[in-house]
Amino acid sequence: MTRRFPLITAHAGSMNFPAHTLRSIEIGIELGADVIEEDIRVTKDGVAVLAHDNEWLTGERLNGNIAEMTYAELKSTGLLRLEDILPIVLASGKIINLDLKVDAAIEPAAALIRKFDLSQQAFFSGCELERAVLAEKRHPDIRRLLNTDVELFKTLPYREAMVQTCADAQAASCFGVNIFHGLLNQEFIEFAAALELPVYAWTVEDEGMMHQYAEWGVHSITTRNVEALVRVKQAFQLQQPTV
Repeated sequence: MTRRFPLITAHAGSMNFPAHTLRSIEIGIELGADVIEEDIRVTKDGVAVLAHDNEWLTGERLNGNIAEMTYAELKSTGLLRLEDILPIVLASGKIINLDLKVDAAIEPAAALIRKFDLSQQAFFSGCELERAVLAEKRHPDIRRLLNTDVELFKTLPYREAMVQTCADAQAASCFGVNIFHGLLNQEFIEFAAALELPVYAWTVEDEGMMHQYAEWGVHSITTRNVEALVRVKQAFQLQQPTV
């Protein structure tokens, strides 16, 4: 049986370019990523921006607080709006994974998905159970992944944590599970697959591990080293039986 290679998801900061920049997004697209992942936060005046952390270096070289500053106050630092990059994603035909860092990002991100007619090219991640339920309640038409709760795997036996994670994904009507690759094993992937929950693994930089996860059947691999994952894909496809 021919196995499909996982989707290649370009992490923010692809190929050592600064994260949350146009060049990082462009290089991911140019190298052949299927999905572009970006972290989303919201300014004081409700503008969705690309940022992992709430602190951002301002023009005065001081740490600014994104949630407490307007976009106009932050614009000179190079902070990108989500709206700045969505036309690029739309034109490329790629998918965008919007990793929501705060609940407040749900509304502006959803509005932009609709503005650019990206419902078939976008989904939410960054959603543990409460945020996933909130997103489902407010915007049930926008797909979302459940982010695994690492604490479950620290406090429960592995199988119990796995079962609970998949049950939470179903309860929040998530289409799949987003999991730190260090928590992943083949049992998890097979269990989730039986429930029709594709598994998205993050963030994998080692080529051997990329190949292993592909063999196990993950649906997507997130990496900063898109070039390496493309090489693994090419080698993987050569190993598949011809029909």
